[in-house]
Amino acid sequence: MRKFLEYILIQIAISFVQVLPIGMCDRMCRLLATVIVDNIKFREKVIRENIIGVFPSADDAQVKEMARSMWHHLLLMGCEIAQAPRKIHDTNWRKHVYIRDIKQMTNYLIDYRPLVAVSGHFGNFEMGGYVTGLLGMPSYTVARTMDNPYLDDFINKFRGHNGQFILPKDGSATAVQEVLESGGILTLLGDQHAGTKGCWIDFLGRPAACHKAVALFTLSGNAPMMVSYCKHTDRPLHFEIGCTGVADPLDLDPSLKDVTSLTQWYNDRLADAIYEAPEQFWWVHRRWKEKPVRRTKKRRLEESGSAS
Repeated sequence: MRKFLEYILIQIAISFVQVLPIGMCDRMCRLLATVIVDNIKFREKVIRENIIGVFPSADDAQVKEMARSMWHHLLLMGCEIAQAPRKIHDTNWRKHVYIRDIKQMTNYLIDYRPLVAVSGHFGNFEMGGYVTGLLGMPSYTVARTMDNPYLDDFINKFRGHNGQFILPKDGSATAVQEVLESGGILTLLGDQHAGTKGCWIDFLGRPAACHKAVALFTLSGNAPMMVSYCKHTDRPLHFEIGCTGVADPLDLDPSLKDVTSLTQWYNDRLADAIYEAPEQFWWVHRRWKEKPVRRTKKRRLEESGSAS
């Protein structure tokens, strides 16, 4: 009952947002962002630690301003998702979306080979999938099932409206393999924390654990990896979609032919986009949860023995 009531309240909020002009939504989001940072102080410690970890010279005023900008971005993102099906269509999408690297991205999106499109908790990645589906290029996204089944069903219906289909994070290995074998588009958030046993690399100047499977999709198959983003521009409901790099198995740099190197490469490409608009990165996201476990000589020998 509690989950159903949560769903009803969110549906009421969405209906309210959908009838408001997007400019008014933008102003409300700015006001709410200020309240969250200055009064409620929701997840203040996590946000501060993340920002200081990447920008150690930032003072208190700069940290708070970055936090306000991030909350404004996240709240506006929700409003844009609510209004997008009514405002952005196949006849007017050019008024709302600028595709910076349209030729390069289109070549890979319509290629006969499968494609691994990697993004992160940056910008409005939900709209990136929405626009791709709108243009007739369906994709499959691996995502964690939400705790509230009513909300999970609602969000998946939004995503599937134009052809963005969701594969559950747990138990979808067979479905992922079928997507790749059929030449489909697999989209992933590459900045998910993978625990101490993940592949440890440098992300925004700090050690971070990544899932090895992201790189293996490209290294073990014929699937190019494209690092992409979708970010806000100067107005609400206006976006820039771009590509910061492609790792193609047919022409792969020799230095990227192992999991660690390729994982570091796509994280560097994500960082390139984030540094251009750091206020659109989810500083509330717990990207850096743990530190890498220091391996002893005995443990290294055990790992090398099991690998052989």
